[in-house]
Amino acid sequence: MKPGFFIDRPVFSTVLSLLIVIVGVIGLMMLPVDQYPQITPPVVKISASYPGASALTVSQAVATPIEQELNGTPGMIYMQSSSTNSGGLTITVTFDVSADADLAAVEIQNRVKLAESRLPSDVVQNGITVEKQSASQLMTLSLSSDDPRFDEIYLSNFATINVLDVLRRIPGVGRVSNIGSRYYGMQIWVYPDRLANMGLTVKDIQAALKEQNSESAAGELGKQPVIDVDITLPITARG
Repeated sequence: MKPGFFIDRPVFSTVLSLLIVIVGVIGLMMLPVDQYPQITPPVVKISASYPGASALTVSQAVATPIEQELNGTPGMIYMQSSSTNSGGLTITVTFDVSADADLAAVEIQNRVKLAESRLPSDVVQNGITVEKQSASQLMTLSLSSDDPRFDEIYLSNFATINVLDVLRRIPGVGRVSNIGSRYYGMQIWVYPDRLANMGLTVKDIQAALKEQNSESAAGELGKQPVIDVDITLPITARG
């Protein structure tokens, strides 16, 4: 087609240009999100807790062994760690933009497993969480009640039991947390001198509480090795 064709027909050229722009805008609006390039680096977050430990103890006993294993992770750009006086530890590992977030999380999980043998038993028992997430927070929700019977502790437990898991199942959600969560619990104060007179330690009290606070299965009636019973009945018990 000759270049003079559009010069001699300005109205046709204008209409054709507008048509191309409109089709382009419609195509942009219908473009799948998966086609957009990844512009933010993948982030993997590691969370652990060491009850009763100070920030310095957490940094030395928990953060250092994990960081030593994380060094040299393929695709990692940098990592940041934060320890609190309440025994909490958060390590954020940032990867290159070209790295796959799923593979990065698996690699971090494997390296954390290698460091567990050098961590305190309380940390391993409480669990170490590895999850991929975005560096930004998308939304904050709050619960409130006009009924005075439903206090902050009740609402916090209600959100943990009935709301958090539902939100986590939404496609694309990386992390859901209960900010300022409160749980029903029991706080115990002891007298060190009385414990010493009785020959007891704090570990003994903890063991007694765990023994009385355990959920044990009561079993079943008519289960093997009984062979002449056609019905198996589960036993439901409290305590």
